[in-house]
Amino acid sequence: QVQLVESGGGLVQSGGSLRLSCAATGFTFSVYAMSWYRQAPGKERELVAIITNSGAGTNYADSVKGRFAISRDNAKSTVYLQMNSLKPDDTAVYYCKASWYRTTYWGQGTQVTVSS
Repeated sequence: QVQLVESGGGLVQSGGSLRLSCAATGFTFSVYAMSWYRQAPGKERELVAIITNSGAGTNYADSVKGRFAISRDNAKSTVYLQMNSLKPDDTAVYYCKASWYRTTYWGQGTQVTVSS
């Protein structure tokens, strides 16, 4: 059974840091590109960061460049999102996604709330 389970969300003050994790089971994690998306209330889901299956390549939304870092550990089937210098605008539900050709899997999301 395929599962993506996010964790690490919570309430943090502006300027603080959080590290999200997404643990994968039920598929060959190492062949999938992994990404983090977020969705704020009343807004569309948006791509935050993406990492290639090997971890050699990453890309970020302009709004988080220099503050967020995506990484993965294929031995642990886990992808991470280190979030620094958090702002109230980063408040959203954060989702991880696994992609391989036309196959995609989504996690259930974890709430991140940044207070001003």
